[in-house]
Amino acid sequence: MKPEALNVPITERPPLEWGSDAIAELLSRLDLPYIAMVPGSSYRGLHDSLVNYLGNTGPQMIVCLHEEHSVAIAQGYAKVTGRPMLVGLHSNVGLMHAAMAIYNAYCDRAPMVLIGATGPLDAAKRRPWIDWVHTSADQAAIVRHYVKWDDQPGSVEAALESLMRGNLLTRTEPSAPVYICLDSEIQECEVGAALEIPQPERYPVATDPAPDSGTVDEILAMLASAERPLILLGRSGRTEEEWNRRVALVEALGVCCLTDMRMPAAFPTEHPSHPAKPGAGRLSKSGVELVRQSDLILSLNWTELSGTLAAAFGDGPRPTVVTCKNLGALLNGWTKDHFALVSSDLEVTAGADQMVSALLARVGEIPPVERPDWPPVLAATRPSSRPEVEGDPILMSDLASAIREAAGSRKITYTTLPLGWSAEDALFAEPLDYLGRDGGGGVGSGPGIAVGAALALDGTGRVPVAVLGDGDYLMGSSALWTAAHYRLPLLVIVANNRSYFNDEGHQQQVAQRRSRPVENRSVGQHLRDPDPDLATIARGHGLSAYGPVLDPSELQPVLSKAFDEVRAGGTVVVDVRVNPYGYGRA
Repeated sequence: MKPEALNVPITERPPLEWGSDAIAELLSRLDLPYIAMVPGSSYRGLHDSLVNYLGNTGPQMIVCLHEEHSVAIAQGYAKVTGRPMLVGLHSNVGLMHAAMAIYNAYCDRAPMVLIGATGPLDAAKRRPWIDWVHTSADQAAIVRHYVKWDDQPGSVEAALESLMRGNLLTRTEPSAPVYICLDSEIQECEVGAALEIPQPERYPVATDPAPDSGTVDEILAMLASAERPLILLGRSGRTEEEWNRRVALVEALGVCCLTDMRMPAAFPTEHPSHPAKPGAGRLSKSGVELVRQSDLILSLNWTELSGTLAAAFGDGPRPTVVTCKNLGALLNGWTKDHFALVSSDLEVTAGADQMVSALLARVGEIPPVERPDWPPVLAATRPSSRPEVEGDPILMSDLASAIREAAGSRKITYTTLPLGWSAEDALFAEPLDYLGRDGGGGVGSGPGIAVGAALALDGTGRVPVAVLGDGDYLMGSSALWTAAHYRLPLLVIVANNRSYFNDEGHQQQVAQRRSRPVENRSVGQHLRDPDPDLATIARGHGLSAYGPVLDPSELQPVLSKAFDEVRAGGTVVVDVRVNPYGYGRA
């Protein structure tokens, strides 16, 4: 993706004269290649410096149609790379627009540097009306409960330090967004040539906490003495090296492992040591069976251990539990994404990949353990015959098979998958095969996350594929204009059941509990009469589009055409009418 051409080319940088020039100079040194943004007057000074001082490179502007999309793009980029992007948020109004997406990114532990703006804080310098309604006394209070750190510096020098600190904090585990609010007067004040810009190499990112040798020995001894040890692999590193270390550790120890589809791919799902199907926030049926048979559970940054143990054991006896996580820096009294407190036999504060590396380095010091009945043979989770369903004939499993067939030998990255995606179709062999869910359950994030992932994957040879629900697509579809504008290869497939179908299930449960008509579960849920024309919406944003695809025999040919277009550099949307019933989650 080439930077947007300047109308007046800059052959060399002009003198550093303004506060925003100094800020832009520092940003150019921080390995922050992009800034996703909706333009706004509160950071017009920084905007000018990014364009006319830096030449719109390093960071390059990624123009968006909504602040939620800006944040979601940064989240998608972080899901692929593990690194932060910049996000520009215009004053209090832009921050309020972005709030839900920031919460998603916080729950997803995604690094990003959010740059907001306000002011002038000096009331005597405010323009009539507009500067007053766009100025807040404590702007960060809007999102303080779900960012890792925030600041509102009072000078150019302080702004440089804040940006340095924010960059370091967001990159330090546990990662989460940071927010820095820049007074417009700071951006537009004149500065002298003697102003010192920090050198990032003098401010290294803090190392992640690792377990001590005594703890490693204790865990290895517990694993060696267990007959049926199980590792729950939660949020983990995205690199191939980290992936290979996890595989090597599981194979060397002779243990089983289990993953969760709410998290990015962490282990090959078809590996013999991953005998159960991954869950999707709740355990799969085979996952419940596997957890119940274990006599030792090592939880490595598993998202909700309390719910997992409750699903498998209820109030009954539980096996030995060892937990490894590093979340203390993010815990607060407002958000409850720390989940229920879990009793365990040993709790370790360390990064999951640091624990894997420490165990792998010592695993050769313990004798191999024979476990003839481990991994266990688990019951099949998908029905042997195709279910009879009424209505639309395409099942979610048909869509999954058609995607695999149409992709052929191409490597694809699922940027997200819908709730109805079967665990049987969670076939992940490499760390970038699947990027997990949005973190906070905020509908409308899928399109923006897909664009951010496409931005990160551009030029890698991988094809980003977003399988979205129709509600998610309709709420966030304008994010896809950014992909079209920057010529990002991306395939978006809408699994369209014309309903907020997840909530139909909730209404059915309530009706059954209250002995009321379950037939009314769809009232207030359906997205029909008229059916939104999803393909026309996509074309209106400059994308290629197909659908709705109604016939199963047409599905694979249409997807093959779409893949060919994406391979040629296009952004394509395919509307597939799916039956919400059929094969459920295993």
